[in-house]
Amino acid sequence: MGNADPLRRQARAITSLQNQSVKAIRALHMRKVRRQSGLFVAEGASLLLMARDAGWPPTTLAYLAASAKAGVNAALVAWACAAGAECLEVAPAVLGKLATKDNPQTVLGVFEQRWARPPDPATLPSSGLWLALEGVRDPGNLGTIIRTLHAVGASGAMLIGSTVDPYSREAVRASMGSIFHVPLLRLNCAAFLALRSQWLGEVVGTELSACQDFRAQPYRHPVLLVMGSEGAGLSSALAAACSRRVKIPMAGRLDSLNLAVATGLMLYEVCRERLKL
Repeated sequence: MGNADPLRRQARAITSLQNQSVKAIRALHMRKVRRQSGLFVAEGASLLLMARDAGWPPTTLAYLAASAKAGVNAALVAWACAAGAECLEVAPAVLGKLATKDNPQTVLGVFEQRWARPPDPATLPSSGLWLALEGVRDPGNLGTIIRTLHAVGASGAMLIGSTVDPYSREAVRASMGSIFHVPLLRLNCAAFLALRSQWLGEVVGTELSACQDFRAQPYRHPVLLVMGSEGAGLSSALAAACSRRVKIPMAGRLDSLNLAVATGLMLYEVCRERLKL
């Protein structure tokens, strides 16, 4: 025992579902608890490695005891303990209640949410790209969009109105860890319009009634791309705020694309000149 790893000795063995730390983690599946506590859960070693690379330490780490003897989980436990996190070595039955049922993981972390401040349009780089999302309802779409923002090197995302919680487990999982790398901020409509009034580049929105192909001509940076909800699209206020409205052509008998797909097409088109192999 005297030769045991001192970091591993900091971990507490948990076998009961009635443990207070276990109850607190389980409660984070509820949005009101995430909002009140400012915490969220990320599951799986790949997401936690992304958090580590982004310099985002957990407040709590729970892991299956047998999984941390060596390899990636052992490294994650050492990192979390060194960062002062509460490390819980849990029994399989406990982890089964903490992790997502359809995709059980051997390790998960609890993290503090981070919310960015609105950008100052006067100091944005000429290549800047921000995405504004209004009223997004599907957490899987939001997480996928955050992952795409990370892929194109965008500056961040503004979540307007009743957009779903990006720190829900579904959105975090769909982001594949990009939630730790993409700045997020919340704005109401009035605050967004005030920021838009100072924007120095183009403000681009997609709209079914638009006549211009989204590939018609290059975009003038810095770009503020505005995308609406899955069903209703952009509100009239945000559509009117766009300096340019474009449309993605479709050959089939469709009236819309999946929001994450449409946003991905727009982001890559805006970044066409900058993203090269």
